[in-house]
Amino acid sequence: MTDSLFPNFSAEDVQHMRESLSLAEKGRGMVSPNPMVGAVIVKDGEVIARSFHARYGGPHAEAIAIADTRGKAEGATLYVNLEPCVHFGRTPPCTEKIAKAKIRRVVIAVKDPDKLVNGKGIQQLRSSRIQVDVGLLEDEARTLNQAYFKHRETGLPFVILKLATTLDAKIATSEGDSQWITGEEARAFSHKLRAESGAVMVGVGTILKDDPELTVRLVPGHNPLKVVLDTRLRTPPDARLFEQGKTLIFTNRDALSERDRYDEKVSLTAVDLEEDGYLNMVQVLRELGRRQVIQLLVEGGGKVASELLRQGLADRFICCINPSLLGKGIGYTDSMLYENIHERLCLREVQVSWIGKDLKIEGIPCVPGTSVVKESDS
Repeated sequence: MTDSLFPNFSAEDVQHMRESLSLAEKGRGMVSPNPMVGAVIVKDGEVIARSFHARYGGPHAEAIAIADTRGKAEGATLYVNLEPCVHFGRTPPCTEKIAKAKIRRVVIAVKDPDKLVNGKGIQQLRSSRIQVDVGLLEDEARTLNQAYFKHRETGLPFVILKLATTLDAKIATSEGDSQWITGEEARAFSHKLRAESGAVMVGVGTILKDDPELTVRLVPGHNPLKVVLDTRLRTPPDARLFEQGKTLIFTNRDALSERDRYDEKVSLTAVDLEEDGYLNMVQVLRELGRRQVIQLLVEGGGKVASELLRQGLADRFICCINPSLLGKGIGYTDSMLYENIHERLCLREVQVSWIGKDLKIEGIPCVPGTSVVKESDS
């Protein structure tokens, strides 16, 4: 019986694809810069194998599932949320394993946008006389791997701007004190976002005021690359963020003469300065994309947040709001100016929830007149 919402697929097809999406989610934070992928193999109406891509460099979901069938996949149907790979990378092509296993049908949620795949996997499967059906739960599959899709389609990372503020939108007191505005649950949530991201970025003001570690010590997971925006190279060589992991500092070309202040664990990269003397954010994002950072978490400070919002470079906005007031503190939109009420920045697809004693608001920033910057843009 076909599904009323998906007339080209059965209700069983939808059920098994939803499971593949749930399985893929288990790889979040572990497989980047690869996409999250889950696989389900069904034969004679029964699931005979299920798997997911668990770590970068490890076997792909399809390969694990096929191996788990112990040679019994002939005539089966494979459900996978992303087009199987067709090229040699850290692992052999999944399309070859699928054909060798004599799987009869492959149901794919969405094509892989990577230029090395992008339909070639589907073509090779069909040339092996395998029935291939594409497009089941495509929107859900794109949302799951939205960071991967943006990176492959634009060359830029998916940018999450996360802030902790008071009810009057202040991120610190007038003296710069911000530890801690929100509660433990909100801080643990920030660390979870770090673990899921390839890099976490702050401005040098945050380093000078808070001396953060920028680690994931409150949750299990990998520490991300630490990124600092530092026009005049004021980051102290003994800052705590240098104690673990790798750090990348973006600065201007004149400041590169001071690179000897830092040890070999610290990389320095120069980008152009804007007319206001601030670092070119598009160049920063493009360089991070080149380094295979597909998701970037931005945690501060106010100037960084304002620039990302003003230029329409934030893909996701998350604000944890503590029900308190700071009065004449430091805001995160102080450098943004709108003369016309209709030009103001708005959020769409808003989600509101509580995280401990703090209110969490998430949404997609919508800036009139802006568009996605692509890799070829200057």
